[in-house]
Amino acid sequence: MKNKIISYSEAINEALTETIKNNKKVIIIGLGADDPKGIFGTTLGIKEKYPNNVFDMPTAENGFTGFALGLAISGYRPVIVHQRVEFSLLSIEQIFNQIAKWHYMSAGKIKVPLVIRLIIGKGWGQGPQHSQSLETIFAHIPGLKVVCPSNAEDAKDLMIASIKDNNPVIFFEHRWCHVTTGKLKENRKIKKIGKAKIAVKGSKISLISYSYSTLECIMASKILGKFGISCEVLDLRSLRPLDKASIIQTANKTKKVLVVDNGMKTFGISSEISCIISENLKNILVERIGVLETPIPSTVSLAKYCYPEHPLIIRKVCRMLNIKKKIFFYKRKNPDQPNSSFRGPF
Repeated sequence: MKNKIISYSEAINEALTETIKNNKKVIIIGLGADDPKGIFGTTLGIKEKYPNNVFDMPTAENGFTGFALGLAISGYRPVIVHQRVEFSLLSIEQIFNQIAKWHYMSAGKIKVPLVIRLIIGKGWGQGPQHSQSLETIFAHIPGLKVVCPSNAEDAKDLMIASIKDNNPVIFFEHRWCHVTTGKLKENRKIKKIGKAKIAVKGSKISLISYSYSTLECIMASKILGKFGISCEVLDLRSLRPLDKASIIQTANKTKKVLVVDNGMKTFGISSEISCIISENLKNILVERIGVLETPIPSTVSLAKYCYPEHPLIIRKVCRMLNIKKKIFFYKRKNPDQPNSSFRGPF
């Protein structure tokens, strides 16, 4: 089986391009969907190939979300893209009261095959209003599916699965993931929504996370592994439906769990995971970390204290395992920039 190296943004671009090629009723709409930079490159070149399937939209999020709902219940498969999760808040009524409920209110007769792409996370001094991770809000709503891939292969497979799904899917993309690269296996089975995966096998403690925070967990596990500390990393991939069986299995295996929330802890995804473990298992040590519970500052000198990156994960694991040895780890030079190629929020 051959592998090719592909970036996260290229993977999404391939998924969108391939689904439109196979089904001309797939429509991409959103502010800047046909911009020169193609929203981190994810829509780059698709307008040129399929001019009747990609549409820029006016700054009227609530309006074009309702328009997309109309397309979905009329037999199309629209993909909305918001360059920041905060823009979607202007269309919450459409998402929560209409899109999430049409199938239920029609007694299952009406399907809503609609994908809403939401860009989340930190980067480039975006500050309080443009750097939030609001996954927990959408995961709370019955009728929506919520996915949060952390790597290129999952991003492609889950985007294809989301577009083919007959339910509305909220597709979260952390902007720091877009620049990452990974292997894309040929002749693989397309992944299903709702199944977690073990990203790293281990025995001493389980790190459970999703989206970009999974990458920080993997980095922490590699560093700790060099010091003989074996960490298992569970990548949730989907938040609704949530793979409870995999959560219980890894917790029961290691007996110690650190949940690394991609958002804030209070009323968040980590709270739900902790509850699942406590309701199903006994004598399991569960702790959690997440984004600092404050509006995110724009300045790097303050923002660097807000996110649960691998140094914090390593320190927390050592405390939970009562490890006294000195662990040496890499510190990112610019905590607001994943690498030198990252040049801004678009």
